Amino acid sequence: MQTTLDSVQVSSESVVSFQSELPLPLQQAMLHFIEQHPNWDQYRLVQAALAGFLVQNGVDSREITRVYVGNMFRRASLLPGV
Repeated sequence: MQTTLDSVQVSSESVVSFQSELPLPLQQAMLHFIEQHPNWDQYRLVQAALAGFLVQNGVDSREITRVYVGNMFRRASLLPGV
């Protein structure tokens, strides 16, 4: 089953903030990764991970794919408003 988000309008005003508890090993791995890759930060990492998970699990949305690719390759042109 594929999920379609074509009816969802995404714009630069569509950015939300959220808080989440993480298991300690996951948080430590994230910090270690960021220390080893200074061009990444926690926001970019979480956006790439979440978008990648959604794409790999059947979410069919150009905007989600753009967020994923934009974060993986840090292309500003692929991240409007992000």
